[in-house]
Amino acid sequence: MRVIEKISEAGALAQRIREAGKTIGLVPTMGDLHQGHLSLIRQARKDCQQVFISIFVNPTQFGPSEDYNSYPRDLQRDKRLAEKEGVDIIFAPSPGEMYPEGYRTFVEVEKLSEPLCGGSRPGHFRGVVTIVTKLFNIIRPHIAYFGQKDAQQAIIIKRMAHDLNMDIEIKVLPIVRERDGLALSSRNQYLNEAERRAAPILYKSLQEAKRMIETEERRSRNIIHRMEEMIKREKLAKMDYVAIVDGETLEERERAEGKVLFALAVWIGRTRLIDNLALELD
Repeated sequence: MRVIEKISEAGALAQRIREAGKTIGLVPTMGDLHQGHLSLIRQARKDCQQVFISIFVNPTQFGPSEDYNSYPRDLQRDKRLAEKEGVDIIFAPSPGEMYPEGYRTFVEVEKLSEPLCGGSRPGHFRGVVTIVTKLFNIIRPHIAYFGQKDAQQAIIIKRMAHDLNMDIEIKVLPIVRERDGLALSSRNQYLNEAERRAAPILYKSLQEAKRMIETEERRSRNIIHRMEEMIKREKLAKMDYVAIVDGETLEERERAEGKVLFALAVWIGRTRLIDNLALELD
């Protein structure tokens, strides 16, 4: 396994791999690898002859008061996990390598970046789409892998790749959860013991929404009201948003019909967690 820090070296190596007729899979990450990341790597290993992962805590997707400086970083641990999973190349550039002095260009997907997390984190998706575009241009993967936990991000990346005519397949893999339903996230480690016990409320509220759907309740306002009631009963939880939106356009839906996304963001103590449930309904 090779660890590369320079854009020129990563790009040149990827070009040689392509010229040799081998397929490249890319798993973009911010490091602090967990089983969610590893599930993406395992799928890439099955699909592709060469597997790249990127490890880069991207400063442009963090707001001024967010956790960029405290975000978990442990490259040595990540290297051990990646090597065990059969990763061929880790691309781990510095911020200065990706955003050199005088950097001025950003990529933004309109409309899709505005609702849900876009409303709570202005500029977040501009940073995400910009760094993913750069990674795609450097490594030129045949397939790129993302997790369903970041559903809005995955929808935006798919739209960006389509709109910019990128010859890349985007694969979105299921959420990996703890036994109590909590979606895996690097930010889970911010939770103290009491907060960790409270955190599954996101999953529980989604399961309640699913139960309501199964009993033929399709009115979004009723489902959202019930989800909000559950979350309010958890003393350590504070709602950011609960929404039922179209699974492609992210527009709010009055009724849960067709391809829909149940999405929520909740503060547990000082930690903001997200989760979602995607369904295709008659």
